[in-house]
Amino acid sequence: MINEKQLKREVSRRRTFAIISHPDAGKTTITEQLLMFGGAIRQAGTVKAKKSGKFAKSDWMEIEKQRGISVTSSVMQFEYQDKRINILDTPGHEDFSEDTYRTLMAVDAAVMVVDSAKGIEEQTKKLFKVCRMRGIPIFTFMNKLDRDGREPLELIEELEEVLEIDAYPMNWPIGSGKTLLGLYDLYHNRIEAFRPEELNNGERFIFLNEEGEIKGEHALKNESMYDQVLEEALLLKEAGNDFSREAISQGKLTPVFFGSALTNFGVQTFLETFLEFAPEPGKQETEEEQIVEPEDTDFTGFVFKIQANMDPKHRDRIAFLRICSGKFERGIDVTLSREDKKMRLSNSTQFMAESRETVSEAVAGDIIGLYDTGNFQIGDTIYSGKNKVTFKELPQFTPELFVKVEPKNVMKQKSFHKGINQLVQEGAIQLYKAFHTETYIIGAVGQLQFEVFQHRMKNEYNSEVVMTSIGSRIARWIDRDQLDENMGSSRNMLVRDRFDNPLFLFENEFAMRWFSDKYPDVTLTSLL
Repeated sequence: MINEKQLKREVSRRRTFAIISHPDAGKTTITEQLLMFGGAIRQAGTVKAKKSGKFAKSDWMEIEKQRGISVTSSVMQFEYQDKRINILDTPGHEDFSEDTYRTLMAVDAAVMVVDSAKGIEEQTKKLFKVCRMRGIPIFTFMNKLDRDGREPLELIEELEEVLEIDAYPMNWPIGSGKTLLGLYDLYHNRIEAFRPEELNNGERFIFLNEEGEIKGEHALKNESMYDQVLEEALLLKEAGNDFSREAISQGKLTPVFFGSALTNFGVQTFLETFLEFAPEPGKQETEEEQIVEPEDTDFTGFVFKIQANMDPKHRDRIAFLRICSGKFERGIDVTLSREDKKMRLSNSTQFMAESRETVSEAVAGDIIGLYDTGNFQIGDTIYSGKNKVTFKELPQFTPELFVKVEPKNVMKQKSFHKGINQLVQEGAIQLYKAFHTETYIIGAVGQLQFEVFQHRMKNEYNSEVVMTSIGSRIARWIDRDQLDENMGSSRNMLVRDRFDNPLFLFENEFAMRWFSDKYPDVTLTSLL
């Protein structure tokens, strides 16, 4: 049992953050290095080491291991320096933005990983906007410093101009690629050596005095390069942005760290500095316009993700819950807000990607998994206590691509229907049916989602599927009272969503305008 004083202390120890980036910027690699510092894993796998059979700890799904990409958010938890850390590693691929966007609703901060050779890329911009919309602190890690990349000043300028956020360099590279000597750690006023063995005493850190001069008998391999970096650093201090803890906490200033996740250079310094400035779990707003504080004694939380078959042996289904207040205890009685349904949470788990162990207690900021038999939907609120709580809705995305789907083997209808219904509940794909038949149509934001769906149907449900593209369509819902079934045509296909609500799949913008001109009194909506 945790008393109120202990509860407050436990909540203050939590640091819950997501790692976001454009694909291939090194997001999963840095996640693994952080896990190593926390003692959660002994050896980092690499997503490209397919022949060796070593894979990233956070890429647990079979298709992720085959392709070397992240297609689903993973949750990893560990202890470090008396902090309880919850990392959410998100998909970088744009086809899985929806999963990432919802995950960003469940964190208190974000770490943005940028490839120092490529700078700010398209997917990074989109994900940054979600963080900015929520006003959460953003920490930037300029990765791949061990490779030849762009000039640090150029990267900082681009970061500020493209993302419209102030930046404050916490360290500064001394060289890059083949000439990389180390980092000038401005915040701690020290040099972190890339190859400590090349210094006189083989030490990793060289401490500096207030003038930036090296203390003690140390020698750098290229002192002229160090002098140049020292000049740049002093210029940054004079002409750059002021360091402000408040601006960081408001998401207006991003601390920038340089390093190399692959060689584990600069990662530990980043982690320790990040933990110093990353926020504790914050308050949450409800539909009833109430504020739920993390130290409130009544237990509350919301489901931001559902994942089927994390354990292929048991074909289970896990609802990922962000705890917002109070304390979770195994066997706690709660109410599912959407249905006013009472339930007991007796089966729960905490994560290390696909590895799990039963959790008996958890507090605000923690992410736990609830074994689900079909009770939960994405966005659900659960709470204890007498006062009803419903947290604000999570973002939804209208699909843009659609395919008809049917089983390859008609004798396997049962596994076909089970697989589709379970995978649809995860939220990455949407299910529709032709209005007058039972023909299944699935919609997705991107093509890769269909490929993952097909792969998982075959490997997790033993059901091969045939998918026939009906191309890009514009989905618009219509009120049932306004619907005339004769409105449907080849250019605006009439279908039902999985809750039996009618909608049209328009062939293009022209078809939608033609429909609106013909039926001016009919209201179409992009989301129900």
